Amino acid sequence: MKNNAIRIDEIILGLEEKEEILLDKILAILGLKEEDIVDYEVVKKAVDSRDKKKILFVYSVDVEIRNPENYLARTSALVKGKMKRHRVRLQAPYVYLIKTVPVDEKRLRPIVVGSGPSGLFAGLLLARAGLKPLIVERGKDVDARIEDVEKFFATGELDVESNIQFGEGGAGTFSDGKLHTLIDNPRKKFIFEELVKSGALPEISSDAQPHIGTDKLRQIVKNIRQKIIRLGGEVCFETCLTDIEIVDGKIVAAVFNGQEKIPVSELILATGHSARDTFGMLYAKNLEMKAKPFAIGVRIEHTAEMINRAQYGEFFAHPKLPTARYRLVAHSEKNRSVYSFCMCPGGVVVAASSEDGRLVTNGMSEQAQDGQNSNSALLVNVLPSDFDSDSPLAGIEFQRRWEEKAFAAGGGKYKAPAQLVGDFLQNKPSKKIGGIIPTYGPGVTMTTLDSCLPEYVLESLRESLPVLDRKVKGFAHPEAILTGVETRSSSPVKIVRGENFQSNISGIYPAGEGAGYAGGIVSAAIDGLMVAEAVIGKYLKF
Repeated sequence: MKNNAIRIDEIILGLEEKEEILLDKILAILGLKEEDIVDYEVVKKAVDSRDKKKILFVYSVDVEIRNPENYLARTSALVKGKMKRHRVRLQAPYVYLIKTVPVDEKRLRPIVVGSGPSGLFAGLLLARAGLKPLIVERGKDVDARIEDVEKFFATGELDVESNIQFGEGGAGTFSDGKLHTLIDNPRKKFIFEELVKSGALPEISSDAQPHIGTDKLRQIVKNIRQKIIRLGGEVCFETCLTDIEIVDGKIVAAVFNGQEKIPVSELILATGHSARDTFGMLYAKNLEMKAKPFAIGVRIEHTAEMINRAQYGEFFAHPKLPTARYRLVAHSEKNRSVYSFCMCPGGVVVAASSEDGRLVTNGMSEQAQDGQNSNSALLVNVLPSDFDSDSPLAGIEFQRRWEEKAFAAGGGKYKAPAQLVGDFLQNKPSKKIGGIIPTYGPGVTMTTLDSCLPEYVLESLRESLPVLDRKVKGFAHPEAILTGVETRSSSPVKIVRGENFQSNISGIYPAGEGAGYAGGIVSAAIDGLMVAEAVIGKYLKF
């Protein structure tokens, strides 16, 4: 909407009602005639499946009418009652203003390290401001990366610089492309608009659980990269940050691939949570950082039909309903939270390793979410007090230890250790697959997960699975598959920054999930924008 609109929440449609009757509902709530409406648009659409006998769609809409301010002041008592029930209020249009920096050929261009959502959106904003940023990515461009990832899935031959973690688009490129976030930040609208311009479906702007899908994300990240280049930026792949030079507490140069030194005064660190060697180099350079909590666990996998039946009841196959999802949490007697994370409806479990001899899992869905199985991470929180030392990098070593154990339990070649839920709850190894076929490539080894996770994580999972089964019927089905291990749910490190978004070394801007300031595609992109805004502000002061 270009003008002030009226926002209406909680408009209910039944499963068999057509969306065309939204207008009738709007007119009834506002007490208006059709000719009074200039336009309306759906800004949110959610499925309410709490009552399995009566599944509903719940809408929020923005309605453009003539003189909305005067209308709100002169409505009748009856209409005001309806408005209160639907939280009707005036909604001003959001405009994201991008400041332009005057051209100065003598200044150093900003450098962005990493091309995940944080780095891409930071780079896009800097390019639109006229700063011609250089974006460096240690992995390959998305097309070459796809070949390496598919080869790894098929053969177990890992390229440590081109995989699920490293390469164009970051780890999110090979995921569900989930865009849901609890962060209430108006920059989301700008991000969604740019994603749609780059190829995402317009429905992501109104879906209450928006996602893009890995198949669409692969082209979208390429389109954003090409836009940055058109705006004067440069993107370099297979270019790893290996050193920085500091003079009087300020960064003056960055070294890439151990040999190419580039002068720089503003460096955005958007490295992602798996850049362990980079964290080590920065720590050696006295960049202030600290260990942070994260979570580890397994992937749990059911058939998509099982989850659909649990969530939708007799309507499990209704064509208007999306593949069902869930968000679950329980609390164990060990004072640990156990929760589902990165749920992939109709998706697959994927090999997400980035280091030799260390096994990591993740989840991935395509846009259609029409795969045979659904999966999610089932995680248990871990704290810095669980680590072996007080080093800021202790969480990385903690992750590595359990990834190595998982690699060994799988028998090598990145086969993942897997166990049936029924066997896991009975503390006995699994001998064979049941009725649910695991989707993980390069393949699974049916065994026990007891050697792959800390005892308190195993106990918390065993205690919580029956609890979660009461929330989603069949969640603890004895033939559901547990695949280990998932250790990269978030960064184990936080790179400390101040209110000006800079670290203790002036000119270095930690950003996104790897730096400890985000937890997903949208939150990372938001953080990238905020950091880029700080960089633009600094250039404007020069």
